Amino acid sequence: MLKEKILSALNNQMNRELYSAYLYLSMAAYFESTGLKGFANWMRVQFQEELIHAMKFFDYIINRAVKAELLPIEKPPAEWKSANDVFQNAYKHEQKVTALINDLVNLSLSESDHSAVNFLQWFVNEQVEEESSFSDILNKLNLISDSKEGSFMLDREMSQRVFTGTIFTTQTKPQAPQNAQ
Repeated sequence: MLKEKILSALNNQMNRELYSAYLYLSMAAYFESTGLKGFANWMRVQFQEELIHAMKFFDYIINRAVKAELLPIEKPPAEWKSANDVFQNAYKHEQKVTALINDLVNLSLSESDHSAVNFLQWFVNEQVEEESSFSDILNKLNLISDSKEGSFMLDREMSQRVFTGTIFTTQTKPQAPQNAQ
């Protein structure tokens, strides 16, 4: 059973992960409206990854014999000045998520919830990857500056990103096979 303080923090983080998904879907919509379909694809994949993150929190809470609480999801922004502006905002958002995960780890340590600390290590590592991905794209955007050819090539590169995970997980035990007659 989770302590109330940790349960509340985990439910809040699940909400933040859902907000992240919503934010990236909004960014995908922005890119669709500007004709940057590759950038939109990249953000759609990011949206799906964030749903997985939220489901990891949901499943962890459920597996600790507690009911998950679904909180209202804040409306994300819908307009940006440029692709660079989108990725600057996304990078700052991921830095904020990293700080939230670190706060959760610190809370779990202070509450001696070693299971939660262990669970959160996946997110600690994931945030290194998330920040690096956004930083790499920002660097590329800065290199190409206002180059239409560079934007075209980067958009094409972004269209190659493919979602490889599963959005929804189940925590039910597999049923034993039935004997065929």
